[in-house]
Order: sequence, then structure tokens, then C-alpha cells
Amino acid sequence: MTLFYIRIATAVLVIASTEVDKTGASYYGEQTLHYMATNGESAVVQLPKNGPIYDATWSPNSTEFCVVYGFMPAKATIFNLKCDPVFDFGTGPHNAAYYSPQGHILVLAGFGNLSGQLDVWDVENYKLVSKPQASDSTYFAWCPDGEHIVTATCSPRLRVGNGYKIWHYTGSVLYKYEVPPNAELWQVAWQPFLEGVFPAKAVRYSAVPSKVPNDEPKAAQAYRPPALRNKPVTASKLHEDEPPQNMRPQSKNSDKPLSKTALKNQRKHEAKKVAKQEARAEGNQETAPTPQVQNMLHNAIPSVTSGDPEVDKKIKNLKKKLKAIEQLKDQAATGKQLEKNQLEKIQKEAALLKELEDLELSI
Repeated sequence: MTLFYIRIATAVLVIASTEVDKTGASYYGEQTLHYMATNGESAVVQLPKNGPIYDATWSPNSTEFCVVYGFMPAKATIFNLKCDPVFDFGTGPHNAAYYSPQGHILVLAGFGNLSGQLDVWDVENYKLVSKPQASDSTYFAWCPDGEHIVTATCSPRLRVGNGYKIWHYTGSVLYKYEVPPNAELWQVAWQPFLEGVFPAKAVRYSAVPSKVPNDEPKAAQAYRPPALRNKPVTASKLHEDEPPQNMRPQSKNSDKPLSKTALKNQRKHEAKKVAKQEARAEGNQETAPTPQVQNMLHNAIPSVTSGDPEVDKKIKNLKKKLKAIEQLKDQAATGKQLEKNQLEKIQKEAALLKELEDLELSI
């Protein structure tokens, strides 16, 4: 279990893991992401793609969080405090996310066994700023000014090619240092500053000038047999890349048309909502209590008591539980997904009604 606390200490994200995946999709178990707040609210964060959860990080403004998840190529999504998706960055070679100290820029990175690609996003306007490549990096950190980044290759993770680079978030390498062949680099750190020393600046999209050449290797082209080298290239991919998508609900008065992907997701959501309503309508006769029991529950005379405080207390608690179950059933009717313990409460409704009936008949 891994915990990610919000900056203002009012909520926490919990990555819970199991050793066994009951669906059989993975040998390494399965993971779920949970949101818990100090005011008692909790929810399971619904992740639309199956697979491991690589990273979860809170924005410094404490109003949203970003999750990187799913089998490669992984997805990255920003959620608000209601655990509703706000923006989906699509799929890519990512396994980590880093907010700038001011919270206006987000870097999606792919380190470890990935190529080191950095996708730098302006999260106020949801625009891609740059896509530099930081190969073999084992360390990443934002400068407190929110303008510069350091990536490093350190021991003992890698004992060759140790060194570090200072980047501007627009993709320019401003400084580069390589340790001698017989030496190792163990740690790199920015000088800390108090919060508020560096205010957020407007995001720029053009690369800043630099005298340091970027010697990152270019991506190697796929091998083609000699017989096919003079023929047109046919596009073929193992995975279909998903484009970025704004998940914010569109204004009813907005004349801007939805994208094809957003329209497709909207139709799916509407179809699921209709299916849930139909399923609930069919199951009303089985799940709803009889009118006689409903009258007993809602029209019971509160002035009648048994004379035994313990019995009266039990009756009061039973009515309270049944009222909570009715509220859960109303939430399910609106399409809200209930958690496992809430579904178990609904299943106990018949037993609670029977117990309440027996207690009131004994008065």
C-alpha cells in the first residue's frame, strides 16, 4: 500500500495492491486507487484502462491530482477532488508525473526501462509545450523557480554514463556535466527556497536559446528488408495511440462541436445510463420492499414506546440503517457506482426489516 498526501493535509490517495488478480489478466496481482478525505468522504477512483498504477501525484494548488496507469502505452489523467476526470493526456511511454512547484506545468516522464521521453504540458490551457528526450535518467527534479529541470544518471542505479543536465521546460539543455570515467555520481539536489519566492510566470512555447548542443540519440528507424526498401511504407502499430481529450463537461450554451472521441464517449455514457435505468426498472419488484413494510417503516407512530430503553434504542438504530439504505438505492438509481460495503448494506435490507417488524410487534 502506498500513500500520497495532499499538500494541505485534508485528503490522501491510497494505492492498494493484491497479490492475486482474480481476472487472470496479470501475474502480479491488481491495484486500485482510493481517495479518502478528513471530512469522511471516500471513493474508488475509476481508471478506464486496466493495468498497474505507476504514479499518482497531487497538484501544488491542492485542487486536482494526476494518475499514470494502465498497460503500456500507459494513460495519464487529471482528476478533480470529486474523482471526476478533468483531462486525459492519451497514451504514451510514461510511468511518472511531476508538477512544477507553482502547479502550472506538468511533466509526464518515462524512466527505468523506458526511453526517457518527457512530455511537458501547460495544465492551465492543456497545451503540449515540448517533448525532449532524457535517456538513461534515474533522477528528475523541478527547480523551485518552476522554469528549470534537472535530470541525472546516478549510482548505484547506473554506474556508467553518470552526470546531470539542466533543462529549460521548453526542451533546451542549458548545462551539461559528465563525471570522469573512473568516478560515480550519487546525488543531485536543488537549493531549497521558501514558498512564494518564485511566482508563476506565463508559459512560453518556443525553445529558449542555448549554447549547449543536445546530443540525445535520434530514434532508430525500424528495420526494412532490402526487397521492401524502395516500396511505400505501410503504417502498422502494435497499439493504437489514444489522443489527448478534455473531459470537462461541455456547457449547454456552447456552440463548439464535440470532437469525435468526446462524442463517442458521450454516446457510450448515455447508453450505459439508459441500460442502468432499464435494469433498475426491471428489478424494482424484487428489490423494493412491500407496501405494507414501507408503511410500517415510514408511517410508524414515533410516540409509541416499549417502555424498555434498550428496545427503543434498537428500533431507532434499525430505522436509521434502513433510511441510509434507501438513500444508497436512490444514489444507485442516478447511475452512481457504489462501493462493495455499500452494496452489502443494501443486501441486508430484508433482514433489517424483519428484525424491525418483530420488535414493533412485541411492543
